[in-house]
Amino acid sequence: MRKVMLAGFLAFAYVLPESAGAAELKQETTEAFNQYVRITEDRMTEGMREGRTFLWVDTFPELQRDKLYTQLRQGNIVIEQLETLENEKPIRVPNGLIHHWIAVGFVPGVTLRQVLALMQDYDHHEGIYKPDVLRSRLLNADGNCFKIYLRLHQKAILTAVFNAEFDVSYFPLDENRTHSRSYSTRIAELENPDRSDEREKPIGKDRGFLWRLNSYWRFQEKDGGVYVQLESVALSRSVPALLAWVVNPLLKSIPREYLSRLLTSTRVALTNKSAADTFDAFPVVRQFSARYFLVAPASGAVQNEGHSTVILAIQERSI
Repeated sequence: MRKVMLAGFLAFAYVLPESAGAAELKQETTEAFNQYVRITEDRMTEGMREGRTFLWVDTFPELQRDKLYTQLRQGNIVIEQLETLENEKPIRVPNGLIHHWIAVGFVPGVTLRQVLALMQDYDHHEGIYKPDVLRSRLLNADGNCFKIYLRLHQKAILTAVFNAEFDVSYFPLDENRTHSRSYSTRIAELENPDRSDEREKPIGKDRGFLWRLNSYWRFQEKDGGVYVQLESVALSRSVPALLAWVVNPLLKSIPREYLSRLLTSTRVALTNKSAADTFDAFPVVRQFSARYFLVAPASGAVQNEGHSTVILAIQERSI
């Protein structure tokens, strides 16, 4: 028991800022992440080009697929951890960890156009996605391409705040389906955020909690609403092998909770009449009433602004 407690103490000490010190994003780490992304995107592109299933839940056998769709229409969010393989082998990322997750939710009673209007109103994302987004601003828009600024907030055992910029592009496929890709172009961790001595740490020489963040959204209108899918691929510093068994479960819980909050907040902004400020910000969705408010099963639920979400546990898969 003492050994277990000691290991836990060392693991937590490792992630504390005083003990962790600065981590450096090395070229070999960036190259490995880029390779992981290339293979992952090749899989995405091939699937859409060959007319395969658009939503991740459609990749399951019929009985399981039907169960998942039922869960989604009941207000649940389905989340799974993924891993992209190269030649059926894991992709080694020296000095780094890749966090690859996918989540799907359903927003009833809305159209694809209305969901995209909310997604692309970047100046108001801070009001929708707090506490994960503290500030948001549209920097530039050119057709279906956007450059945006977000101040991101990450909290587990400790808190980290980042100034981040992203390039976001939307790709309409037909009147019912659209997908988008978002790439971080700049992520700077902050010291003393919102204080007079606030400053950015050198990019790539910080605590290493978030070095890259790519987000792949898919939207499909059917079944009287819109299915929203988010696949996220992020890069952070690695964990010493001695402590990995203790620290890795914590690191894995962060993106799971993050994706759940993002999809739940999106649904709340579109369907919850009590979110009056949000509706004022989006005239196109202001017409919706409380009859579209979802009440998910209370068992095992995670509360989020009066909304309950059940995360359906599915085993990790390699692709």
